[in-house]
Amino acid sequence: MSTKTESNKVSAPIEDRAQLIEYFAKGEKPKDRWRIGTEHEKFVFATRDFHAPAYDEQGGIRDLLGELTQFGWKPVLEGGNVIALSGPDGTVSLEPAGQLELSGAPLENLHETCGETGRHLEQVKQVGDKLGLNFLGLGMWPDKTRAELPIMPKGRYGIMLRHMPRVGNLGLDMMLRTCTIQVNLDYASEADMAQKFRVGLALQPLATALFANSPFTEGRPNGYLSYRSHIWSDTDPARTGMLPFVFEEGFGYERYAEYALDVPMYFVYRDGKYIDAAGQSFRDFLKGELPAYPGHKPTMDDWADHLSTAFPEVRLKTFLEMRGADGGRWGRICALPALWVGLLYDQGALDAAWDLVKGWSMEGREALRSSVPKLALDAPLPGGGKLKDIAGEVLDIAAAGLNARAQLNASGDNESGFLDPLREVVRTGKVPAQVLLDRFNGDWQGDIRRVYEEARF
Repeated sequence: MSTKTESNKVSAPIEDRAQLIEYFAKGEKPKDRWRIGTEHEKFVFATRDFHAPAYDEQGGIRDLLGELTQFGWKPVLEGGNVIALSGPDGTVSLEPAGQLELSGAPLENLHETCGETGRHLEQVKQVGDKLGLNFLGLGMWPDKTRAELPIMPKGRYGIMLRHMPRVGNLGLDMMLRTCTIQVNLDYASEADMAQKFRVGLALQPLATALFANSPFTEGRPNGYLSYRSHIWSDTDPARTGMLPFVFEEGFGYERYAEYALDVPMYFVYRDGKYIDAAGQSFRDFLKGELPAYPGHKPTMDDWADHLSTAFPEVRLKTFLEMRGADGGRWGRICALPALWVGLLYDQGALDAAWDLVKGWSMEGREALRSSVPKLALDAPLPGGGKLKDIAGEVLDIAAAGLNARAQLNASGDNESGFLDPLREVVRTGKVPAQVLLDRFNGDWQGDIRRVYEEARF
């Protein structure tokens, strides 16, 4: 989630609703300036007893952030607490229960992306060895109850923790017990954004299936392959989902802005503090009638903050975010951007992907999204068949897109090799969660602690 820095600077109030739409248009970039931004979260655990460390315990999360500064990271403060780090590789930040996230820098190719990931993981493992910490690449805490997890000292999280139970049953699990991998990608125009958004939404269930990696809850199989994905179905219907309007004729920046205006607010950030506006309307804010902050109008910074509080399967800011994948280890962190860069950054691949899904009905897309958390690649496709029937074809399209980009490393390899972990899933027919379940029911003999060795970085 987004990290705010302490500042007394407030930008000018929004004077015209057209500014909300222009915000998206300002994200347009020519193809030679398209970049790749990868975000990945991991669970932190103490090696001595597998507990999730608190922020302020000895050897805990605060100490972890402090030790990372030796690599050139600069502290980001909120309320006097270090709650993030900034540096040339992006931002290191904290999710609500101490999940550690790298929001990577915008990079030109996947070789750079995977190198950035490797640097980050080497740094955290070096610090972890010193502090007695390690890191787990899964989509869901495999054994922790909500009550066993700490809360990080970030103002927006307090607001969200209070609000989530009012609008869904699993929102607290989303905040406290899940991890994800995401990739942020650029667009050239409104039409380019719309095509990428549609392909991203339609094929997001495939990403969810290929990366499904959250089969355990509180030490036992939970009946799902991506329980993290299931959690989003009962978090907050006003800010989640498959956004049917994206597939309607005429979809563009204005329609997404109208959607975002209907997403209830969480907060207003002023003078280093969060004002609780949970459930209130940004439309009222535009009129200066926000109950939590009467007589004040929003700024563009407020609009940017508000956009970060919508959680659909694909999200628009000044770039597009692909949001469907469970957390995983290094190879999967590199594989997710490879999938989406291959599909979306070459026009031939993008057109081929759209041809594959454009005939799907909205009902069929929703049914696919609903069934994937349990069934993964066995989820039913719109019009017949199963998701696994097109998985190899989609990877072939992505590989063709990466081949066309011809981004080579020093050894002369292009980017398509980063798809190999996904090709292995298609070859075996088993997503990561199914491999873990086989081991849980086999040589682990039901001992969930074995996952800490299996899924650590």
